[in-house]
Amino acid sequence: MSGALINLLVIIPLLILAVYLSQGKGAFLIAGYNTMPKEEKANYDELALCKFMSKILYGISFSLVLLSLSEWLEMPLLIWVGIALMIGLIVFTLVYSNTGNRFRQQ
Repeated sequence: MSGALINLLVIIPLLILAVYLSQGKGAFLIAGYNTMPKEEKANYDELALCKFMSKILYGISFSLVLLSLSEWLEMPLLIWVGIALMIGLIVFTLVYSNTGNRFRQQ
């Protein structure tokens, strides 16, 4: 039961960050983007990048909710669904954000 509580305590800051990013703010929190020089940052659509990362954080939060529910409801299937969702989101994020210059401004 304590693992579920820990998951829920992690979810709260993730959701706060997701809401903050969904407003188009907080680009300084995105790893890689915050270390770019200003000239290079000008080539990126900061709003689109923030909104994309907020959606990913919502998805990761949901997968953590599934992990917590699996412990509370004693349903091991939810653990595997939550883990698969989290791994899938991370792989998707890495591939999507690093290919195709999707967040570059025209």
